[in-house]
Amino acid sequence: MKYNPDVHHRRSIRVKDYAYSRAGAYFLTMCLQSKRCLFGNVANGEMMLNDAGKSVQHIWNDSIGRIVQAFKSITTHEYTIGVKTCGWIPFHGKLWQRNYYEHIVRTEDTLNKIREYIQYNPLRWHLDRENPEQVGTDALEDEIFKHDTKDDADS
Repeated sequence: MKYNPDVHHRRSIRVKDYAYSRAGAYFLTMCLQSKRCLFGNVANGEMMLNDAGKSVQHIWNDSIGRIVQAFKSITTHEYTIGVKTCGWIPFHGKLWQRNYYEHIVRTEDTLNKIREYIQYNPLRWHLDRENPEQVGTDALEDEIFKHDTKDDADS
């Protein structure tokens, strides 16, 4: 069926005038088209996955890398278009660094330190280890990004 704006119009579910970029937790639900039960059924209050459902669950449980990969791919494509059409600064080679950092947050204290790091990161850019013109060190950054997760295990 060809696109018809009178018939095929999407209503945004996003809250009008809400700044989704601000700090906060978000909950989302995705449903199959026409509410079909393609991935299994609920029996005795428990989701019983069929093979298709097990495949989806495997992808979900293993999907952070794929999500980051998709994000980097989409943004690289958009940036390349911006270079060609808007005069954005061209890049040579890859736009993004390889891989990404992840950390399992196990305590409220660690979560609060990460929140503080995110909130004040622009103010601490001169101390950031990723800044090519770094002029010092940031104790909070060192604590969060250390490879030893002893702080989480002991707390």
